[in-house]
Amino acid sequence: MSDFHPDVIVVGAGLAGLVATHELALAGKRVLVLDQENRNNLGGQAFWSLGGLFFVDSPEQRRMGIKDSHELALQDWMGSAGFDRLDDEDVWPQRWAEAYVAFAATEKRQYLRDLGLKSLTFVGWAERGDGRATGHGNSVPRFHLTWGTGPEVVRVFLEPVLKAEEAGLVRFGFRHQVDELVVEDGAVVGVRGSLLEEDDDLARGVRSSREVVGEFDLRAAAVVVSSGGIGHNFELMRRNWPTDRVGPAPEHMIAGVPAHVDGRMLAITEAAGGRIVNRDRMWAYVEGVHNWDPVWPDHAIRILPGPSSMWFDADGKRLEGMSGVPGADSIGSMKQILATGADYSWFVLDQTIIEKEFALSGSEQNPDWTDKDIPLMLKDRIIGKGATGPVEAFKEHGEDFVVADTLEELVAGMNKIARGGRVLDVEALRTVIEARDRQVDNPFCKDAQVMAIHNGRRERTGKIMRVAKPHKILDPAHGPLIAVRLNILSRKTLGGLETNLDSQVMGADGVPVPGLYAAGEVAGFGGGGVHGYNALEGTFLGGCIFSGRAAGRALGRA
Repeated sequence: MSDFHPDVIVVGAGLAGLVATHELALAGKRVLVLDQENRNNLGGQAFWSLGGLFFVDSPEQRRMGIKDSHELALQDWMGSAGFDRLDDEDVWPQRWAEAYVAFAATEKRQYLRDLGLKSLTFVGWAERGDGRATGHGNSVPRFHLTWGTGPEVVRVFLEPVLKAEEAGLVRFGFRHQVDELVVEDGAVVGVRGSLLEEDDDLARGVRSSREVVGEFDLRAAAVVVSSGGIGHNFELMRRNWPTDRVGPAPEHMIAGVPAHVDGRMLAITEAAGGRIVNRDRMWAYVEGVHNWDPVWPDHAIRILPGPSSMWFDADGKRLEGMSGVPGADSIGSMKQILATGADYSWFVLDQTIIEKEFALSGSEQNPDWTDKDIPLMLKDRIIGKGATGPVEAFKEHGEDFVVADTLEELVAGMNKIARGGRVLDVEALRTVIEARDRQVDNPFCKDAQVMAIHNGRRERTGKIMRVAKPHKILDPAHGPLIAVRLNILSRKTLGGLETNLDSQVMGADGVPVPGLYAAGEVAGFGGGGVHGYNALEGTFLGGCIFSGRAAGRALGRA
């Protein structure tokens, strides 16, 4: 590295780091990008994502008959975030939220299209809410699926960065593990760390060696920390778990992110003077299943459910209200599940529901969208019979799935994989399912979940692709019956390094630390927690893009 003198060092080659590097290269700055993994991992967790993006009043929404607006989106965001630390930790997050929603309603879509990114016509309705107009949730569908999923989101930024590398503006330092930010006269002027043994042939996402083979000491006028969150550091998650708000930390947890998502840079940046805020805010999913074909340790996949599966806690009690509707209110569901003292729950459904409503998170679980394969998409999702290939594979091989022709057989299978000695009663379950089934005889009812199903089928994407026609779950014509044991899945860190709107890291004194910037998940996707207590989905990649762009443009002007 002695022949390369960077203007900026970027720590972390995930999406936020690539966006910042792209913007810096456009401004003619020399950038050194360091990452503890190899080149195969460029793009980080974003590569594995479904590629969902949050747009407001988009052409895709309008084509699907969806009326959205900046005012409605901001109302939803603030109702979901629930910012309540406005005299301290939520000052910058709220400002970021206002700026981000405005970005999503104006230039965000064109900014990405200019880079070559396109969305599918269908718009998904994620996090449908807690039932209050001013509370948590999306009032309308806003989940825009990238044509090409996560790899495409990475590609549109990676390609110009690689061109900048060829031009000599960008240099990568792989297997560089930063252990310290160098501070001189109160300003961050570089990084020190450990060189890890080479593993150039190791596949993306696979756990890599931490064998140290050397050291490095590198300098630049500014450092951007874009190292991601804490999603595979279960110890750190449990230490910061909001027990008083959602219930006890789960004993059994599975990982939605690779092993290198360890949160190391949070403490390292704090030691250099950066302030961490909202440590107790994180986004774990309650619909996680063990991956039958794992890439990393404890590798989990999230089920992206439609609204029709019946949801029971570990004791067989049906989850209540809108948080008992799959895909509606993640934190509300978490509270009900953990209140039992268990760390898992159950979906009970049938073949008709799994065919229409089950999607799986992850680019690798959606080959039609990821590979831009239109015939396969039409066959798997619209015209053809059966669930998608990856969903059927989980149904056949997944350790969390039970399939049976009768309810007696289904409950017997559920009890075989129940944890903690819990036993479900078949007749108690039958009583609840039959009561729900009686609610589908009319196009109106009093059951909150069945009402949500009818509501979901009123919007076009739901009726075409995502919401099964209401029917009786115990009707053999829709069989076989299916149960899925749902585990707590780690994913996103909602708190993090406090930053201003230029992505400068703030110190404990409320003043930016000279030379220090942060972007992406390590900064709570902006400000130290732009999402507040909840997320509206499709907002994580956008937060990486928006905060990485802010850091790159601010330093590009410097």
